[in-house]
Amino acid sequence: MNWDHVFASRTSRMKASEIRELLKLLDQPDIISFAGGIPDPAFFPAAEFQSAISDILTGPRAEAALQYSVSEGYKPLRDWIAGQMARIGVPCDADNILITSGSQQALDYLGKLMLSPRDTALVGWPTYLGALGAFNAYEPEYDRLDPRGNRSAADYAQTAQAKGGRVKFAYMSVDFANPTGETLDAATRQTMLTLADDLDIAIIEDAAYQSLRFDGDAVPPILAMEIEQKGSIEACRTLYCGSFSKTLAPGLRVGWICGAKEVISRLVLMKQAADLHSSTLNQMAIADVAGKIFDEHVARIRTAYRARRDAMLAALTQHMPAGVEWTRPEGGMFVWITLPKGMNGADLLAKSLKTQRVAFVPGSAFFADGSGTNTIRLSFSRADEATIGEGIKRLGALLRG
Repeated sequence: MNWDHVFASRTSRMKASEIRELLKLLDQPDIISFAGGIPDPAFFPAAEFQSAISDILTGPRAEAALQYSVSEGYKPLRDWIAGQMARIGVPCDADNILITSGSQQALDYLGKLMLSPRDTALVGWPTYLGALGAFNAYEPEYDRLDPRGNRSAADYAQTAQAKGGRVKFAYMSVDFANPTGETLDAATRQTMLTLADDLDIAIIEDAAYQSLRFDGDAVPPILAMEIEQKGSIEACRTLYCGSFSKTLAPGLRVGWICGAKEVISRLVLMKQAADLHSSTLNQMAIADVAGKIFDEHVARIRTAYRARRDAMLAALTQHMPAGVEWTRPEGGMFVWITLPKGMNGADLLAKSLKTQRVAFVPGSAFFADGSGTNTIRLSFSRADEATIGEGIKRLGALLRG
């Protein structure tokens, strides 16, 4: 059968993730990989999860763990998350929280909820590749969101109207962003809130890396700043997406959306239609482990990743030739490299894999229009300091020619 005439038109916008493809290289032992923005499995609290799951399945919660459950998510976990949100300036309760199968599902749901074909999503240039993948299925247009720029709300609205729709949301990763590693200061976050109010649009605040701060003072989430201004989460347009993937265990696929109950109730209906609910056993295990060790565990991985970030920055300073620039993140997992004009990150990757056996992600994948060809993303989370030093030395040699 020729399936092309059966597939929906939106499938033409679905593309393989370059990062997912590059992760396959991790099975090759001679590759030094700075590609996948993934945690080091050496830090997974495996013993704690083993104990938690054993306790769940051998105790009175076993039936509930293996049975269908409510779409909103496991109530004790939502209560724990609400407590954590309060700690960062977001007072809310469990009904403001929906558990999702990772924050990636959260982005998919929010795209489905808000985007009609030809509507505009405001995204960074560059932005998280997975967000583009999630939103693409709903056939949007993209416009460049420059948090430090001076474009007016009217200009954004007119541009969207000319494309056949309207602006629906601004998507931002404001702490140690994937892919750039950059953090928006409080003044810039306030500017984005004002823009969203003027446009009457939502803000999707992707906070996957919020817990991984190494240096400097924490900046309040956009949602916290908005609550401070408007008095209640129910009056807010910001939707906060969190995840346990970068802190506890990505394989359990547990994330959440925190926002006004009016929006959460719509998302619950979407969850019911999509997969009924996220794995109850996984949610219970996350709740048990997070309740016992979260702060201690996150402190441990911050210390390890800080040392790796420092090793990468030092190696870049030592080995990169003139004309190469990079960000200096205060946390997270990424350093963003800008190559001299005329260089191509994809071509560099091909040469690097062949001659240096070093992997990274070409930067153009993170641009909605495919630009940024002279950029690359490096992740420091998987490799130890010695390996980072060797990998950057090899990349420097390749760039020197």
